[in-house]
Amino acid sequence: MRTELQYGRGDLTVEIPSSDVTVLRTKHEKRLSDEAAAFREAVRHPIGSAPLKELVDAKDRVAVVIPDITRPLPSDRLLPWLFEELSHVPTENVTIVNGTGSHRPNTEEELVAMVGREVASNYRVVNHNAHDPNTLAFAGRSLEGRDVYMNREYVEADRRIVLGFIEPHFMAGFSGGYKGVFPAVADVDSIMHYHRASVIGHARSTWGVLEDNPTQSQIRENGSLLPVDFLVNVTINRNREITGYFCGDVLAAHERGCEANKASVMVACEREYPIVVTTNGGYPLDQNLYQAVKGMSAAYQIVSEGGLIVAASRCNDGFPNHGNFRTMLLEHSSPQEMLETIYSPGFSMFDQWQVQLFALILQRARVGLYSEIPADDVRSVHLQSTADIAVAISEELERIGEDAPVAVLPEGPMTVPYLEHAPIRA
Repeated sequence: MRTELQYGRGDLTVEIPSSDVTVLRTKHEKRLSDEAAAFREAVRHPIGSAPLKELVDAKDRVAVVIPDITRPLPSDRLLPWLFEELSHVPTENVTIVNGTGSHRPNTEEELVAMVGREVASNYRVVNHNAHDPNTLAFAGRSLEGRDVYMNREYVEADRRIVLGFIEPHFMAGFSGGYKGVFPAVADVDSIMHYHRASVIGHARSTWGVLEDNPTQSQIRENGSLLPVDFLVNVTINRNREITGYFCGDVLAAHERGCEANKASVMVACEREYPIVVTTNGGYPLDQNLYQAVKGMSAAYQIVSEGGLIVAASRCNDGFPNHGNFRTMLLEHSSPQEMLETIYSPGFSMFDQWQVQLFALILQRARVGLYSEIPADDVRSVHLQSTADIAVAISEELERIGEDAPVAVLPEGPMTVPYLEHAPIRA
């Protein structure tokens, strides 16, 4: 069977050498017929809020937060429509904050591509830097009594508008909502505490779960330390086209969007699969191995114990170049050793959360990676280097039986499978 896998900015054509192949996709949602008109309708008749224009005065200093380049939000379309609605606010009163969380800052070229050349020329755009105290300001104290700092431009604004898109998230249940604030514009100490091992390893910190999810609870508690005046969340299809707007009050709009998204992108499965082929949804999410863990985690939900996950993720940005992700993978001889270190009393290291999820996946299944990372580097971090996906599947079928079923996630974490008669795995 021939299928197209999302890879980089295009598709990768792969022949799956099996007669028992299940391709798991989202229900394709059609784009809104007029995205701009639908935007105006959504912000003028929002969910649980006054219209956007009524909330912002001309004299207000406005912070607009957008996701960084690893998220496929069509900011280049949304921002011009937003600023048309806020035409009464002088451009010098507005700062666009690129919510990088703990990721690397985006380059000038990347920022222009993200927001559009006209917006970049007329509005101030800043990268959030979680590691630089000089760019942060006190935002409040968490319920645990911890001081939380956030991007200074965001803290000192009179009005705060947060943009994002909603999709299932492998720790937070869903992206969007207050996640556009926390950890997006938070300080690194708060981000590390948010990602601590006991929370990441909790059974409710997983795909599609909001209720009693300790990760989502922290997002909402810390994200609401300062008022968010207006939320602009969207759902998108595989072509990055907007399929729905969920705008207004953060919680009310986000929860409505999550309900709609879950019905579209989460797919029930009746059985586990010994072989699962996945991707990381193509550009921009598949730029590095750190992000590629998400596609592996989607496959992990339905792979059999001891099975094989084959992940196609371009990883043109490597491991990447921030934090301790690669270092922790190299310093441990097995996934079990990684987890023993992470769960040891008092241990705390930047990026440990992604290593923790990576190790949990590798404890259950072997993972082959088709990417641009050199083969020796792939093998050095406990993965199998896969030069040919069809060959890797064929060899596994020879080992376990040619009639073994194969599942394919062409869109990776944009489609989230789950076992219909068993709890979703953490």
